[in-house]
Amino acid sequence: MSPFQLTRTLAEDAMDAALRVDVLHGLTRTPKELPPKWFYDAHGSELFEEITRLPEYYPTRAEREVLIARAPEIAAATGARTLVELGSGSSEKTQHLLDALLPGLESYVPVDVSESALKGAGDALLAERPALRVHALVADFTQGIVLPPTIGPRLVAFLGGTIGNLLPEERREFLRAVRAALLPGDALLLGTDLVKDEATLVAAYDDAAGVTAAFNKNVLAVVNRELGADADPADFDHVALWDPKHEWIEMRLRARHALAVKIRELDLVVPFEAGEELRTEVSAKFRQDGVRAELTAAGFAPSRWWTDEQGRFALSLATVV
Repeated sequence: MSPFQLTRTLAEDAMDAALRVDVLHGLTRTPKELPPKWFYDAHGSELFEEITRLPEYYPTRAEREVLIARAPEIAAATGARTLVELGSGSSEKTQHLLDALLPGLESYVPVDVSESALKGAGDALLAERPALRVHALVADFTQGIVLPPTIGPRLVAFLGGTIGNLLPEERREFLRAVRAALLPGDALLLGTDLVKDEATLVAAYDDAAGVTAAFNKNVLAVVNRELGADADPADFDHVALWDPKHEWIEMRLRARHALAVKIRELDLVVPFEAGEELRTEVSAKFRQDGVRAELTAAGFAPSRWWTDEQGRFALSLATVV
């Protein structure tokens, strides 16, 4: 058996079709919104990597701190023979888990919508860990989770605080879908950014260098390129704000003046009033009691809770019941 296998469960044109649906639905509703997954073309992914190195953006460093400190405990608690990572991207942060789980780990299953990212990560991992089997899945885990046959117990990792990009009902559905894909003895490792002071949170999404602003506006470049739109990023301001009621950060694009965006491929004209906003991301922040409640409601038994020394970011380990 080859040490690298790639399975595509996502149709070749699925992302194109999804973009059309999201743009048509999101830009014709009130208030306007687009899902954050459309930030991440090649340029958007490069910008996000730059964001993770900014002094204001603490989540990546905080999560890495926890992973490095707690990976041996995670390995001991789970005894995982298979590691599944949802939204794996470059698989960089997962290497701390892989090293802790080896040599008992049989296989790694990275799941991502980007085939090129999966191939690049697989080549890099196998160059350093030739005994590891990598079965990559080109899939959109928000549309259902079907895992390949692998040796258990399995550990599913969903890191980076990405679950915060899902609205509460979407989180409930997602966690239930993960639970349905697992068997007794399997586990979930969940990364969550924690509630903290507003100034720290807002700064993480509105850095002084303007990298996050460029990242936010990149969604316009994606719509322009893929759907023949004529949105000018200079017509919009980047906005990041804290919603204390819902305990989440919102990123928005605010029209600097009245304008209309033409989207040729959808035969659509989208008017914006001066000051009107397009929501591009929700990033929920969590508290321990809330995370435990959501995991329990989905059919998991929360067992471990770890944070970085400053209590900014948490990893939760939960087992299947």
